[in-house]
Amino acid sequence: MRKAQSVLRSAACTLVLGLLAACASERQAPPPAPSSPTTSVAQADERLAAVAAERAAIEARYAEREAVCYDKFFVNNCLDQAKETRRNALAVQRAIEIDAERFKRKHKVEERDRAMAEAEAAYQAEEARMAAEPPAPPKAPTLTPPPRPAPVANRIARHKQRTQEAAAKEAAEAPKRAANAAAYEERRRKSEERQREVAERKAEREAKQAAKAEQEKADAGKPAQ
Repeated sequence: MRKAQSVLRSAACTLVLGLLAACASERQAPPPAPSSPTTSVAQADERLAAVAAERAAIEARYAEREAVCYDKFFVNNCLDQAKETRRNALAVQRAIEIDAERFKRKHKVEERDRAMAEAEAAYQAEEARMAAEPPAPPKAPTLTPPPRPAPVANRIARHKQRTQEAAAKEAAEAPKRAANAAAYEERRRKSEERQREVAERKAEREAKQAAKAEQEKADAGKPAQ
C-alpha cells in the first residue's frame, strides 16, 4: 500500500514539473527595441499608420492567446504571460507613435519659422535696396506722389499663400488618415468580438464544470445499491 502511494506521489510530481516546464517554454521573447528616430514627414505618416495596424494585430493575438490559456492547466500563469507580452508590444508601438508625432510637430514649427524668416529677410532686402537707390528726378510736378511699393503687403500676401497651400495639402491627406482610422476601428471591433466570444466560452465551460461537480457530489451522497 505504501509503495503504491509513493508511486502515485512520484507520478504526480513528474506531471507538475512537466507542466511547469511546458509553461516556461512558452514564454514570449522580450519585445523589440523601438525603431530608429523619424527623419521625414512621409516616414512619420507611414509609421503612424503602421502603429494603428500593429495595435489591432496585437489585440487580436492577445485574444487568441487568451482563448488558448483557458485550455491549459496553469491558466493564471498563462494569462499573465499573455498580458505581459501584450503590454510590452503596445509600449513599443506607443514609443514609435510618440517619436513620429514629435517629429511632425517639430517640422511644422520649423516650416513656420523658416517662412517667417524668409519673409523678414525679403522685407529687409527690399528696404535696403530702396534706401541705396538715389531718388529719381521728377519728370513733371504732380499734385500727388506715385504710390510706393508696399513690401509689408507683399510679405503678408506671400505668407497667406503659403498658409493656403499648407491647408490644401492637409485637406488632401485627410481622406488617407480617415481611411486608416476606419480600418483601425474595424480591427478593434473584431478584436472585441473575439474577446466577448472567449468570455462566453469560458462562462459556459465553468457552468458545465460546476454542474458536473454538483452531479458528482449528488451521486457520491447516494447510498450504495
